[in-house]
Amino acid sequence: MAELAYRKMGDYQIPDLMMDGEDEMEEMPLGKYGRMRQTFLQEQHKGTYTSMLLTGRLEPHLREIDRQAQEQIDRIVTDLKKQAGVDEAMKARDQMGWVQAVNSFIVQAEEMVLSEIVYK
Repeated sequence: MAELAYRKMGDYQIPDLMMDGEDEMEEMPLGKYGRMRQTFLQEQHKGTYTSMLLTGRLEPHLREIDRQAQEQIDRIVTDLKKQAGVDEAMKARDQMGWVQAVNSFIVQAEEMVLSEIVYK
């Protein structure tokens, strides 16, 4: 049987309890889309959220959603830039136009990803 380790907080001894793989997850903070998914599950799917939390599936799920959403946004923005002819030459020629175009592409990509991945 494993021995429990304790840490002292004030006058109390608190057991050092960790879920499997929790130490690796603490190093990398949850991204924007993972946090949005967490809020969505908490507010709209309380049973699913609680079940996933209690079985240890929530954190990996949120990280996977965050990874998928970010990859999809990057892919969509790259494709939109190619279609519109927004490239480094435009960036050198018209910086504000380039920024405006790229920001527009990011908003379009986020709108798609939120409906397809995060709020599904």
